[in-house]
Amino acid sequence: MATFLNIHSVKLNKWQVALLLGTPLAIGLGMYVLNRSSRDGAKSGSTQGKSSEGGQSRQKSKIEKQALSIDGTASDSELERKQKSAELGEKLSPLKEANNYKMEGNNCYRNAKFDEAISFYDKAIDKCPPEHRTDMAIFYQNRAAAYEMLKKWNKVKEDCGLSLEYNPRYAKAYYRRARAHEATKDMIECLDDVTATCILEMFQNNNTIMFADRVLKETGRLDAERGLRDRVPVVPSTSFINTYMRSFIADPLQTMTVPPAVDDAPPRGFVRARRAFDEQKYDEIIAACTEEIESSEAESQYKVEALLMRGTFHLLCGSFADSKLDFDAILANADADVTLRTYAYIRRAALFIQTEERDRGLEDFAEAEKLTPNNPDVYHQRAQILLLLEQIEAALMEFDKAVQLAPNHAIANVQKCYAEYRLSLLSVDQKRLERVIQDFEHAIEKFPDCVECYSLMAQVLADQQQFPQAQQFYDMAMKRAPTNPALLVHQAIMMLQWRGDIEAAVALLNRAIEVDPKCELAYETLGTVEVQRAQLRRAVDLFEKALLYAKSQAELVHVYSLRNAALAQINVTRKLGIDMNSVSAMAQSGFLSQGSA
Repeated sequence: MATFLNIHSVKLNKWQVALLLGTPLAIGLGMYVLNRSSRDGAKSGSTQGKSSEGGQSRQKSKIEKQALSIDGTASDSELERKQKSAELGEKLSPLKEANNYKMEGNNCYRNAKFDEAISFYDKAIDKCPPEHRTDMAIFYQNRAAAYEMLKKWNKVKEDCGLSLEYNPRYAKAYYRRARAHEATKDMIECLDDVTATCILEMFQNNNTIMFADRVLKETGRLDAERGLRDRVPVVPSTSFINTYMRSFIADPLQTMTVPPAVDDAPPRGFVRARRAFDEQKYDEIIAACTEEIESSEAESQYKVEALLMRGTFHLLCGSFADSKLDFDAILANADADVTLRTYAYIRRAALFIQTEERDRGLEDFAEAEKLTPNNPDVYHQRAQILLLLEQIEAALMEFDKAVQLAPNHAIANVQKCYAEYRLSLLSVDQKRLERVIQDFEHAIEKFPDCVECYSLMAQVLADQQQFPQAQQFYDMAMKRAPTNPALLVHQAIMMLQWRGDIEAAVALLNRAIEVDPKCELAYETLGTVEVQRAQLRRAVDLFEKALLYAKSQAELVHVYSLRNAALAQINVTRKLGIDMNSVSAMAQSGFLSQGSA
């Protein structure tokens, strides 16, 4: 979440970037799968319907429904065939004899006699002259299919590898080996093989793309778990922190005053932290709060306040464990000020949402409401969470409560308009949509200095494909916040959607990085564009940068998935000797042919 649950720059379009670029990021994005037409399934079903080579058609589902036990009886068909051939004086060529063994193996395979099928495929492999490379590849791949039904995964991998030695561009062998890798939890190898399958199938098989999407998410999840453990916390940019703090209207850390230092002595502890906060010296805050917390009880006047501020900045830095310890300490202190306890609940709720513990997050919001039922920040922050969780009607009710309690809270007002807009789209209510646009205009009149009013209005207009009007509102937002990188990123995305102007988008994204070198959204979006331009090495570097500044587990999973997709394409295209530009072209062609853009 780009500005920590602030809808103004939250990545609601995160999965839509690929759609704007006209390519599925070569299997990287889930929205591509969701938007494929249902007729894809029928087409891919016919592709996947063959369980073994040589014209033996059989649906996979039928194989899985058959019993895997073998009755132990041997087939007499091979002896009968040889006897008839001898009687006719026919001498079979080694290749023809090998293919006859294969056909017998296929018959056994169809009847779920997998060990017998393997025996026939053994004979086919032994009999076939090795110079018949295509046939040898088929025999090994068929034997791998039988091993797969017996769940002998290492044998599956071995035979698929041998098959690929004879035919390095055999999509089915890559696909089968990918499934074996998935079964043994070798996810990086699995990703390489399923990526190869997608490329060789020219991104036309929806089953393969869904498989690849699943694998990417799993590799992203595993990498994100390691990344969260090993990452070095980074204090976000000033723009990020200011945007986050501005979404609160009654936060005691921002409204309280502290006494000035006595006799011009340098401030210490929380007083130093509060001064650093006012001066936007955010790098100094955690150390100053720690000084207050570790001081003796006699010296400490603001221990609970220091815990809340330190916990907040640990949260903004992505140090979730340290953040939780500070909030827990406040909530365990029954004597702590009730307002400070309320904000400890609100901030811990955000932490739980960031770490994918949604129920615990919503429980903390409920506790915060019990403590201070008239606090507008409880409802506003919860509304933003609910909107991100696509619980739009519930979010709108919370925005209503926040606005009733704080009618001059500009961000809550305009975000309520945005929730209304989302609901009008769901209900396909044109009159309601027209009212929403009027509400946006009224919000801008009431809060002419609020950047979010202009930026959200611009996003709505861009979503309605009213691009020139949207650009006007982005221009007005930029006048009020010229160093806000999120505004530049959203304009870049709009340029891709509006004009398909990649160069203009790249210029805006580079400018966003220039004004905020810690803008995760800019690195990620630019990396996505570089994938479109087949600049995969550059894309990987950009995704690595984005990972340094990602703030949530979901964000880490997503960016790791994008990076892994790019790395897999680099590995596969090098191995197959395929030019990446041609892969990008075929991916775009396959994508657009489905009508999902």
